[in-house]
Parts: sequence; structure tokens; C-alpha cells
Amino acid sequence: MRKVSIGLAAAGLTLTLAACGQSANGVGDGASSGGGNAKGGLVGIAMPTKSSERWINDGNNMVKDFQAKGYKTDLQYGDNVVENQVSQIENMITKGAKLLVVAAIDGSSLTDVLQKAADAHIPVISYDRLIRGTKNVDYYATFDNYKVGVLQGSYIADKLGLKDGKGPFNVELFAGSPDDNNATFFFQGAMSVLKPYVDDKKLVVQSGQTSFNQVATLRWDGGVAQSRMDNLLSKSYTSARVDAVLSPYDGISIGILSSLKGVGYGSSGKALPIVTGQDAELASVKSVIAGEQTQTVYKDTRELAKVAVQMGDALLTGGKPEVNDTSQYNNGVKVVPAYLLQPVSVDKENYQKVLVDGGQYTADQLK
Repeated sequence: MRKVSIGLAAAGLTLTLAACGQSANGVGDGASSGGGNAKGGLVGIAMPTKSSERWINDGNNMVKDFQAKGYKTDLQYGDNVVENQVSQIENMITKGAKLLVVAAIDGSSLTDVLQKAADAHIPVISYDRLIRGTKNVDYYATFDNYKVGVLQGSYIADKLGLKDGKGPFNVELFAGSPDDNNATFFFQGAMSVLKPYVDDKKLVVQSGQTSFNQVATLRWDGGVAQSRMDNLLSKSYTSARVDAVLSPYDGISIGILSSLKGVGYGSSGKALPIVTGQDAELASVKSVIAGEQTQTVYKDTRELAKVAVQMGDALLTGGKPEVNDTSQYNNGVKVVPAYLLQPVSVDKENYQKVLVDGGQYTADQLK
């Protein structure tokens, strides 16, 4: 994985941030220092992109919760460009941030800029995506990412009746971005369920593409996924049917479904296969209700924001952040203490209870 070091003159830095960042509110001044009591100081929040609904919600939720505790916030989106995010974090350090919360675009690209944060005594919380290759990350707020994959794989196995001995069925596999540590956890969790059935030939991957590197989707891009699915269908399914597709994320699922519908699935009596997903994004929940995407995994990012704010507030007021995992997340340099939240599988049967009754969406939003 690459490391990116950006050295920019002040004018160039300002120009880059003006073009690429979106600030949530005014920022504060003063020397940067973590620990002690920095209540009311500036919190820098670096999010990867606005192209995914969930990251917009994550950023807004953290801004709201940090501000409710009296902190100033500087929320920036990197537009999935590593150099943008590095520049934005550098600028947060310059502005006097007391804390950084970072959802990395590329988890291995922040070593140099986080050394600058450490030199300024600024603590760092890795948010949902583990920052790798540096000792300069203090805590990790995330979901049980391995379980996300287990939920996806188990859904496919249950709906196909594999435990009852049914099969064989054809399945194709998709994974997330190779520069996101979570993608590996999702895939490993799903394959812990599916691989035994592949080995027993109850599940057949007609393309032969079963390794993470073969099925990864750079930047979680739905268009990339659609192109790959187009190729799989044209090369491996001219006379075979796709029964299930493991998709790790709703945006990828939408691309896969577009490809499937393009060759007649979902019409003319040719039912769509089982297609999983993740994040319960509004468009995909509507797709689930309409009977297209079959499942998504819901991660309540409102709760994740609360965890990050709890961690940050503790760090800035001399407290100790609450964690529930101190062994699972080794970033290549250190084991990062983490707090894991639990994901929930959602389909047409339980979306009302989980998403509407739980306050994520209103019934009107899902019409």
C-alpha cells in the first residue's frame, strides 16, 4: 500500500481546501494539545466522500453531538482523493485542532500527516475504517465488521436452503475496496459461511473468481461493480443462471442490479438473484421493499457517532474512553483499542421494525 506525503505552500493549501472541502462550521484558534482539559476546543472530522449517503450522515451526526457538548467542529470531505484528505488534515492541525476523527480514504496513506498530529500532541480516533501502518492512532470506533460479512453470507445460505442440502446454486462474489481494512473483514466473515458450500460444490462460482484480490472493488464504486458484473454475465452466464451475488455494500449492489436487469433479470419471468448489501441507504431500502435488492446490513451510524464523541470527550477532558475490544484490530504497528457496535440484517420482512420503528427513516421517506 502506498504512503502519501504532501508538502504544500500556504497558498496552494488554501486553494486545495477551498476546492475540495466542505466545512461544517467556524473553527477555533490556539495551540493544539491532546489530553488534560481541552473542553470546547476544535475537533477536526475528516470523512472520505459525499458520494455515499452514509458518510454524510456520519459527519452530520458527529458535528451535532460534538457541538452539543460544547466543542467547535471542522468537517471536511475528501472526495475519495487521498491527497485531498491529507491536505485537509494538515489544515486542521494548523488551525489548532485538539482532536482528529478520521474515516480514511486509504487506511495506509496517513502515516506522515498523523506524525504531524502526534508532534502537536493531537489524539486521533480512527472512525469506522482502521488507519493502518502508524502508532499515531489512539482509538477505533466501528462496527463488528467480521459479523457484517457473516450476516451477508448467512443470508445467502439461508435463503438458498444450503443447510437443508439444497443445491448446487451459482454465486458470484464481490468485495469492497482493497485500501479499506474493513473490506477484508467483511469478505472473510462472509466466506467463513460460504466457503464450505463452495468446497462441497453446493455453491458454484462460474467465473472462478474467489480470492479477495480478484473480487475487490476499488473505492467501493458502483460503476466499477456494474462493469465487472457485465463481464461476468457475458463470459460465464450465457447458458447459466446467477442464483446469488455476495455484495458488501449498497452502492455496489445497485451497480450489480443494473447489470442483471440489463440482461433480463427481473423481467420476462427471470427472477432476480439474491443480492446482499450494507448500510441501509435510502435507495437500497426502497429497492429491498420493491423486491429487487434482497438484503442489506444496517449499521446505526447515529450510535457510532455517539461512540466517537464519547471517546473524544474522554480524551479531551482527562478521562478514559470506553472500549470493548483490545485484540482484534492490529494495524500493522499496534493493536488499536476499539469499541464495536453490532450490525443488523434487514430485508423486506423486518425493515419496518428496524428502520422505521427505530427512527432511521419515516414511512413517507420509503414510499
